[in-house]
Amino acid sequence: MTKQVALAITAEDVRSAAVTIRGIAVRTPLLEYRFLNERVGTRVLVKYEGVQIGGAFKFRGAYNRLARIAYADRAKGVVAWSSGNHAQGVAAAARILGIPATIVMPADAPAMKLANTYALGAEVIRYDRETESREAIAGALSKERGAVLVPSFDDPYIIAGQGTAGLEIMEQAIELGARIGQVLVCCGGGGLVAGIATAIRDAQPEVTVWSVEPTAFDDTARSLASGTREAVPASAKSICDALLCPRPGELTFPINKALLAGGLSVSDEEVREAMRYAFEVMKLVIEPGGAVALAALLSGKAKPVQGATVVVVSGANVDAELFAEAISSA
Repeated sequence: MTKQVALAITAEDVRSAAVTIRGIAVRTPLLEYRFLNERVGTRVLVKYEGVQIGGAFKFRGAYNRLARIAYADRAKGVVAWSSGNHAQGVAAAARILGIPATIVMPADAPAMKLANTYALGAEVIRYDRETESREAIAGALSKERGAVLVPSFDDPYIIAGQGTAGLEIMEQAIELGARIGQVLVCCGGGGLVAGIATAIRDAQPEVTVWSVEPTAFDDTARSLASGTREAVPASAKSICDALLCPRPGELTFPINKALLAGGLSVSDEEVREAMRYAFEVMKLVIEPGGAVALAALLSGKAKPVQGATVVVVSGANVDAELFAEAISSA
């Protein structure tokens, strides 16, 4: 008999998170483009998280996590690690809640994400991706200061907070008169797709949910295929800085294993093409990691199904130089 594994969150946790962030987080739009529908031959709805506080979905989970910290413990602060989007989400949530925030960020983090994190009032500690462990640095700081660690994905409150995007998708699809067939979600550590899948498949179990990753960081796709958590080589590279997670999360993977239809991956060139298409046709700015789900659809990696395809665009934080290079070279 197969042993049932208790998952880190339930749909009720996502609904609780929605109450916590209501009136604070942005209810981001679900957009439809006639030209995109015609190009791929199916109805497409685009969940655009680029207009969320901090320019990405990460604020949802960050605020839900920080709001649960006891008032007596808030003065000691929080410590997080991030390449940029989680950093901005935590910094923004901490500022709203009056909690000191320290963020461990890679030395090669995009300048925009770094500048925005500083502007939100957080202390930033830089590290070298190649030689240092962000988790070790953050853990030591947390222990030294008595601060609360805020992981970027492997935390029940973080996962549930990200899942609120899934609740909005279902509500907005009804408003648009659309029946959802599948949802394509970018994936780094797996928190966003785990949260969205928890919310959507609880209410609509017939909907398929797919993770989408850069080809060089397809650890979730391979893990879903093998049934165990796979890692990527230390030498792996991609322009999708927000998705450079070497292995699925301990909490997120069991959820994704239970709820996802599978994992897709796209090349950096397909990401650049999606960024260009979004800019020229959809009039949207999308960062590389935020473009992978759209890239999967435009490249044909994601096949049309009965019902609408929802594409989750997870963020819009991209340096001007990289954006210009991406849309001009695609």
